[in-house]
Amino acid sequence: MTATSRPLTGFTVVENDSFVAAPSACLALSQLGAEVIKIDPLKGGPDIDRWPITPEGRSIYWGTLNRGKRSVAIDLRSEEGQELAQALITATGEDPAKTGIFVTNNVGRSFLTDEALRARRADLIHVKVQGTATGGPGVDYTVNAETGIPGITGPAESPRPANHALPAWDLLCGQAVVSSVLAGLLQRSTTGEGTYSEIALEDIALATVANLGWYTEALQPAGERGKHGNHIFGTFGTDFATADGSAVMITAITTRQWKALVEATGMTAVVDALQTALGVDLSLEENRYAQRETLEALLKPWFAARTLDEVTQALSGTAVLWAPYRSIGEVATEAAAASAAGTATGVLRGLDSDRLGQMLVGANPIRFDGEYLTGERPTVLGEATHEVLSQKLGLTQTELGRLSDSGVLNS
Repeated sequence: MTATSRPLTGFTVVENDSFVAAPSACLALSQLGAEVIKIDPLKGGPDIDRWPITPEGRSIYWGTLNRGKRSVAIDLRSEEGQELAQALITATGEDPAKTGIFVTNNVGRSFLTDEALRARRADLIHVKVQGTATGGPGVDYTVNAETGIPGITGPAESPRPANHALPAWDLLCGQAVVSSVLAGLLQRSTTGEGTYSEIALEDIALATVANLGWYTEALQPAGERGKHGNHIFGTFGTDFATADGSAVMITAITTRQWKALVEATGMTAVVDALQTALGVDLSLEENRYAQRETLEALLKPWFAARTLDEVTQALSGTAVLWAPYRSIGEVATEAAAASAAGTATGVLRGLDSDRLGQMLVGANPIRFDGEYLTGERPTVLGEATHEVLSQKLGLTQTELGRLSDSGVLNS
């Protein structure tokens, strides 16, 4: 699939947002071919300097999530700036069917309410990300705390809740935003009507946990589950240390995987004797889970006596489902080397940026005809302001100069 034949080529999405959920959604829409115009405050939003940062203090976070977009910096506190923002969002362009798409997580900006925008364009596709469905605040960290997930995460012996480092609910919310945009486009193409959808981060988290069956589980006679460290709930899988200080994750979810693990580690006779002694059939997943600590103790010496290379040699080519633990630095170093050598073929790609240096970014993970959609460019706050306003709203250089001189636009 070429850059000009991506599914959303020719569509224009306008965003006014910050942090992860909505920006990640618009990044995905951009990778699918949409032109994304990001309306920013003159000095950037609240995440403009968010960590991680370069040694010069520039936000890798902002630069990575917002690449491939056209940043328009406007004084959104001024009436003229608010009018420009509304005009950009509701502009029809040459093909109205491909414009009028707005994604936001703004709070308290009355000029960006659906009522105000829909008065200018009735078929607007408007998606708003919220903290809670009642309009209250919420971020991944606070929402996660209320789901109950931290109570079953982390070492079994620790009484403290354990937060996950990955903003999972934000990222799931971002993909829900993409779905909402596409649903809106489908409705408008079939009925001519627009859509206004609200997606609360809290709802994303609660619905996800509920749909995994975990809340129903907690209502059963056994009650809610406790922590059990790196053991996989309901089956056998855990981490093992190797002789050279590395670690691997081993899973035996299916009978085939379990049998392969037993054979590869030379434990067939020992496991047969264990089954006889315990009176259990370890080919059954639930029995492997019940005996997880015994099985961990049984296998631990095998891994501890071998280096990672030796473990790799023993398990490669078998039906054992496993992976070595790697640090973020190890993954980055390997991907950067492949990018520099021109041999990168996976989802991770290098991207040169004047402000951030060599970046490692992820292509869209959806492969069309076997190919990843790549080719984004770095984005700089406000760099496209004059160009976009000229192209989309027909502002002349004189008008742009006046707005810059009055402080409505960046110079």
